[in-house]
Amino acid sequence: MTQKSETLIEIDDLHFSYEGHKVLDGIELRIPRGKVVAILGASGSGKSTLLRLIGGQLRPDRGSVRVDGKVIHELDHAGLYEMRRNMGMMFQAGGLFSDMSVYDNVAFPMRELTDLPEIVIRDLVLMKLQSVGLRGTTGLMPNALSGGMSRRVALARAIALDPMLTMYDEPFAGLDPISLNVIAELIRRLNDALGATSIIVTYDVSESLKVADYAFLIYKGVVAAEGTPEELLASSDPFVDQFLHARPTGPVAFHMEGAPYQEDLRINA
Repeated sequence: MTQKSETLIEIDDLHFSYEGHKVLDGIELRIPRGKVVAILGASGSGKSTLLRLIGGQLRPDRGSVRVDGKVIHELDHAGLYEMRRNMGMMFQAGGLFSDMSVYDNVAFPMRELTDLPEIVIRDLVLMKLQSVGLRGTTGLMPNALSGGMSRRVALARAIALDPMLTMYDEPFAGLDPISLNVIAELIRRLNDALGATSIIVTYDVSESLKVADYAFLIYKGVVAAEGTPEELLASSDPFVDQFLHARPTGPVAFHMEGAPYQEDLRINA
């Protein structure tokens, strides 16, 4: 048997732009198997874009994204479909199907991607909902759930097929402190129980560093810093210090680059 590499994801010289606006500018990083990894950065830094490139929703302008030894943007339709069977995704705000019950939301990937009989799917759905503490919600519709409950159902759906990789896009946004802590602990516990790899994309520094084994800080389209939570918190780098400690002044400016304000007013007068 071929021994698998300890690295699950390899990203090399990755470039990506939206309508001429550079988002990723030669980013390089390695994500190990079996770990919880946080990707941190200010809003608009390209964190969610990076997830879409890993999942094959976007194609890079240049560079490569390799997952489990395969270059994602070189896969054909069947190959990409097969790869996505081994990926789970928890979208921003949960992303539950509003016209499906909790049960059907969690069952959806099982029905879509497997040939399992319904009796087996039923047991698996109940197991996944039990793991997030919501087995009693099977008949409810998403609009009957609180924000924290919706995220927990979305988490159950993301791990429905026991994926080797689960990606979480801003899983803590908009949650109250109790729900936020519950979701963070679930991500850590479920990752360890499944022996999987998890990527948390977020700007929530304190919560992500509590559960992550390793973190990358994205700034101006590249990895500006990386390390264990302890290493990053002890860093004296100006960007790391400003971002992790929420300082109002530092390398990250509040205003987006543009023409001088007075000049811009005269142009538009």
